[in-house]
Amino acid sequence: MSFFDFEASIKRAEKRLRGHATAPADRRRRSDIGRSRLDPRIQARLCSALQGHDRPSMREILNDIGVVCKELGIGPPSRSTVYNFLLQAPGSEFRVSALPADVQPCLYNLSDNATVPGRQLAFYCFNYGGGRAASFAAGLPWLDLYQAARLPGWRPKSRGLIQAVLRVRGIN
Repeated sequence: MSFFDFEASIKRAEKRLRGHATAPADRRRRSDIGRSRLDPRIQARLCSALQGHDRPSMREILNDIGVVCKELGIGPPSRSTVYNFLLQAPGSEFRVSALPADVQPCLYNLSDNATVPGRQLAFYCFNYGGGRAASFAAGLPWLDLYQAARLPGWRPKSRGLIQAVLRVRGIN
């Protein structure tokens, strides 16, 4: 057998892979695709742990959730599951009419009686607002800033502003 005998190599590979699914289409898709598989009680506990102005340490969150999971008799979520949950956790909501006068023009496409999620408010303040709007956004709860920083569509200078705020507040 030659070192470069491709036909023999292909035959050995076919023999080795015989009986295995060769295409991803052969596998059955999960019925819960796109939805969180976290227990709703754990999700509620995580939501309450994530609310606040300053970011709690991940170690504190995992220890707290671990105690709750032990009481409920279920396995604790992994660190990556909690980080994935951070991106979709419900944050703060603000009524447009209750926002400062310098912030309201940033939300040019919303009526006064609308409510806006905190991540969207931060995004619009940094991207379309002046210095006072950016200052207001810099003081939003940490989860809103964390989620806003991961939204697509940032202008380069605005991205620099939010990254500076995240760094100073220890959120990143």
